[in-house]
Amino acid sequence: MNEPANDAGPIVWALIIAVTCLLLLAFQKILFLVVPFLLALILYYILYPAVQRLVLAGMGRAAAASLVTLAILLLAVACGSLMLPWITLHLTDWQDAVERYLQGGINLLERSLAGLEERYAMLQRAHLAATVGQRLNAFTSGFAERYVEPIALGIAAWTPSLLLTPFLSFFFLKDGHHFKTFLVRAVPNAFFEKTLYLVSEVDQAARAYFLGLTKLTVLDTATLAFGLWLMGMPAPLGLGLLAAVLAWVPYVGSILGGLLMVLVAATDFPAEPAMAAWVVGLFILTRLLDDFLYMPLTIGKSLNMHPLVAVLMLFVGGAVAGILGLMLVLPVLGVVMVVCETIGAVVTDSRLMARYWHGRALRKAQASADL
Repeated sequence: MNEPANDAGPIVWALIIAVTCLLLLAFQKILFLVVPFLLALILYYILYPAVQRLVLAGMGRAAAASLVTLAILLLAVACGSLMLPWITLHLTDWQDAVERYLQGGINLLERSLAGLEERYAMLQRAHLAATVGQRLNAFTSGFAERYVEPIALGIAAWTPSLLLTPFLSFFFLKDGHHFKTFLVRAVPNAFFEKTLYLVSEVDQAARAYFLGLTKLTVLDTATLAFGLWLMGMPAPLGLGLLAAVLAWVPYVGSILGGLLMVLVAATDFPAEPAMAAWVVGLFILTRLLDDFLYMPLTIGKSLNMHPLVAVLMLFVGGAVAGILGLMLVLPVLGVVMVVCETIGAVVTDSRLMARYWHGRALRKAQASADL
């Protein structure tokens, strides 16, 4: 089978970028469907090997999909039942906790700046610690009511749409192969091989990215949780998981996750400023492991794009669709890149186009032969 060329021309790349931006704008308008769809797609790729194993063992695909989905739902209900008492216990004081951790971070910063003032007279004359402390206190005053409460209400409003996730993943597992067959049958015979290649490449790119992202999250969570546990930090697994999930948003999410861990260390260990330094060191170590070990082992080069293109598209995605654009721009770009490069290879293949037009002419002649 002839594969499309890996080097797309400037016209194809302009089309790829334009289509990616348009898709991000469209996704922003239907965000309530995009998020459960993406979660269902991740769940589909995670559960697909189990369903395939049951099918190969002799079970029908519908029965295998139902059994695996039911097992996941029961596991989710069990985990939710175990966590519900803890959530109910801490739900009433979440606003106080947010303000307490912010104040702990401000106190750590003030102590650090005061130490710098003792060493440098210029900073002492500028009253740096007092000035920065006043401005941060003014900014964080009522922070929970202004920022955290709307976010919490928004998450609560999203709960009904998130319930679509297991429903969608079940039908992906049950009827996904029928949808692929439907797509392949809809194209002319001359482009059949290229279409098979296109569907396979899109599926493999999405599978590699989402499964790699899941594995990367597990590795990051394990690394951070183990390091935080060694330091004696409270709730190491929860903090590690939250920081790993925040890292799904490139750059911005990683910084927020690291800042969150520093705030917890500064608040729960006010007499040990070195604890915050150790947390920063753990965060930097995890990022280095991501870049040089975890990423190559998980996501790797699944999207097959130059790092410069990836960084530039992150800025474009953030400008077009905000945080949603930062999260989705790379997988969307990877899929659009495969589709556009394959279509470009088909259009520029003179032999394929000749087969297509010759087939049309034969069918037209055959249809009008007895008129």
